[in-house]
Order: sequence, then C-alpha cells, then structure tokens
Amino acid sequence: MDQSARYARLDLNEADLMAGGNHVLVAYIMKPKAGYGFLETAAHFAAESSTGTNVEVSTTDDFTRGVDALVYEIDEAAGLMKIAYPVALFDRNMIDGRAMLCSFLTLTIGNNQGMGDVEYAKMHDFWLPPSYLSAFDGPTTTIKDLWRVLGRPTVDGGFIVGTIIKPKLGLRPKPFADACYDFWLGGDFIKNDEPQGNQIFAPMKETVRLVADAMKRAQDKTGMAKLFSFNITADDHYEMLARGEFILETFGENATHVAFLVDGYVTGPAAITTARRAFPRQYLHYHRAGHGAVTSPQSMRGYTAFVLSKMARLQGASGIHTGTMGFGKMEGEAADKLMAYMITDDVAEGPYFKQDWAGMNPTTPIISGGMNALRMPGFFKNLGHSNLIMTAGGGAFGHIDGAIAGATSLRQAEMCWREGADPVQFAKTHREFARAFESFPADADKIYPGWRAALGV
Repeated sequence: MDQSARYARLDLNEADLMAGGNHVLVAYIMKPKAGYGFLETAAHFAAESSTGTNVEVSTTDDFTRGVDALVYEIDEAAGLMKIAYPVALFDRNMIDGRAMLCSFLTLTIGNNQGMGDVEYAKMHDFWLPPSYLSAFDGPTTTIKDLWRVLGRPTVDGGFIVGTIIKPKLGLRPKPFADACYDFWLGGDFIKNDEPQGNQIFAPMKETVRLVADAMKRAQDKTGMAKLFSFNITADDHYEMLARGEFILETFGENATHVAFLVDGYVTGPAAITTARRAFPRQYLHYHRAGHGAVTSPQSMRGYTAFVLSKMARLQGASGIHTGTMGFGKMEGEAADKLMAYMITDDVAEGPYFKQDWAGMNPTTPIISGGMNALRMPGFFKNLGHSNLIMTAGGGAFGHIDGAIAGATSLRQAEMCWREGADPVQFAKTHREFARAFESFPADADKIYPGWRAALGV
C-alpha cells in the first residue's frame, strides 16, 4: 500500500520545522528492495515508525493523523531520507515526566528495520528541539569533577593519563591491584575492562578492597590523587546498586576518586539511567562494548557511532569511548572528531544537523584501542585539544621499561604535542618517550621513518 500521500510532505521546510520546535528530525541512509520506489518505501518507514500500519484501520481519527511521522526530504541518489517525528509521539515517565531514550529508539529504529520493502536503513544523525532536549537527564558529573579531584583547573584541566589493566581477564585480585599500584606511580586513571566484574577467580569484593588499598598507597607515595573506574554493569537493577554501594563504602574518603563504568550498549538505557540516577555524584563511564554490531560502516542497519555518542550525552553519560579516530587499532577515521565535538561542545555540527545543547553538561571523549605514546601527537593535532581521558592498556604495560615508564611516556607525548615539538627531536631529551620508540618499533617505523638513526638505535 502506497502511503506517501499521508506520510510524506516534501513541501515542508527543515528550517521551519526547527523553528516550530515540535518535531525530532532524523536522517537515515536507506535503500529500498528491488521493485519498490524510494518515496513509497520512505513513507512506509515513517508510517511504521509512528501511527501507520499496512492497512487502513477504523480507529484512525483526525488527532491520530496529527502525530504522523512525515518524510520531509529525500535524495534518492544519495540514499538520504529525513523524517520529522512529532515530539508528542515519544513516551514520558509517569513519575517525573522525563524523556526516555528507549522510547526514542523504539520509534526511530524499531520495527522499521525489519520491513520487507527495506533493503537497509541506518540512522546517521538526529536533531532534538529545545522542549524535548530539556526532558532528558544529561550528565550530572563531568571531566571537571575529575580535574577537581586531581587538583587541576576546572577549565582546560587537560589530559588524564589512563590505562586498562591487562590481561583484561585472568588476573586474580592481588596481581590486579599490584598492577594498579605500579601504573598509578606514573599515571592518573585506571578502568576495569568491559567484561571484568565478579569472576569466580577474582571475587569483586576482594578486588575492590585491594584496589582501594593500592590507591591509598599510590597517593601516599606520589602525593597525587588517583582515579579508578569500576564496572558495575549487571542485568539486575539491584545488583548494580549493590556493587556501587559496596565500592563507595569501601573507598570511603576516596569515594570521589571512583567512577562507575557501565556497558551501555549491551545493557541499554535502563542500566545507564540506573547508574545516572542512583549515583548522581559519580562520574558515569559509558563503555560501548558490542556497538560495532550495528555502528560499523560494514553494517547498513541500526545507527552510527556518532549517533550512539550523541544518545549517550542525552542519557547522562559523563564520558563515553569514542574510539581512536583512526590513530589506534579500532575501526574509525580521523573525521570521527565530529563525534568528540558533538559531545563536548554546546553547539556542534553533525553530518546532517547542527545541535544546540542549550547548556546541557558535556560528555568526555574516552580514547582507547591500541594507543601508545607514538600515536598521540598526531591524534591531538587532529582533534585540536587534549581535554580527555586516554586509557592505553598495551601502550602503558607494553612499554619496554614497565608500567611507570609507560604512563610517563603517555604524559610526555601530550607535552610534545603542546610544545609543537618534532617527536623524534623531543625524544632525545625525554627518556620514557624515547623508549616508546623501542617498545613499539612497528609503529615507530611507520610513523617516524628514520627514527633509528636519529636516536642512535
């Protein structure tokens, strides 16, 4: 059934829709299956996303038609389809009237992803009007809170040197805590890896106690504050609360030094909101493990990593992994810096829409995935700033002189970028950074040809 007469309004103007403030705008790349027209399929997509079905029904009335999702722009050659969703369509909490991301996803990528006339459709950007944006929680804690703990300025407090203890599974509590202590002698921030929790060989309560002790000893040794991001991910709301409360009780006076990591893609918006609302003073660390199943450029359905990051800010994530923008081992491109700007800036350009966040707190880019000191000057040059957290696992513990030197090399790499220095020349006067060349020779050969002769290696 061709529903374009009802669910397509190509005469609508995007600027007018934005000015009206009554619609959420979503941009998709879509391809109809063979034998189906682009506009016809787009209209069917909008219908399935809102008030429509495959047949005319007797319960439709004038009000129902007023909350139809409408296709308002198409570019068949580019596969672009833009749909305006009336704000009134989206579900709200009974208890406080707040918006919920699960409702946004249910409408915008719900049943329409599996329709028989759609070869594929993927969300690439969305825009929220002020009235709907204000109904989302947004972050309560930000990188400013971490800078404050570290004793830094709360404006441009700079690079937080972090790591992930490796191997990500297999260490018993004491070796794990010992590795934390070693890194903290040179670095700032440690996070659990995404599968770590309460394994039978590493009971969580024992691990938490030993890490809390290691933090105290490292702070006493260095005279500097340290940070840890604990994984409280669980299927069960009450399990997440139990984990979080035990961690805070155990860390006591160092409770502000603790972030809570939640695997936000695999556990979904409910887990993020549980952590955000139950522990509003803790830095909420959104780990996106599993996201590549839908966000990878190879996947033509779902949504992009850019969209995932934008949704994380709405939900209240203090920080989210954004990949390495093509400078590490993870899939991504240098152009992914748009993602970082979208979650940190108050007004930012996306692929299709310019979003004004109206003062909503920012979300920190957390960089991980094959990074080491040699890759960092180029990364910071591409991004244009270093106000972020980097968690380099192999980049710290793979350093030829150990974890302390690895952490120091990461800090020196940021210094190199800040000074605008040539990295090979900078290495001549900064031993830990220089030894990173020997620690990661394949990267050194690729990025800095001629380094061996220059450094006498």
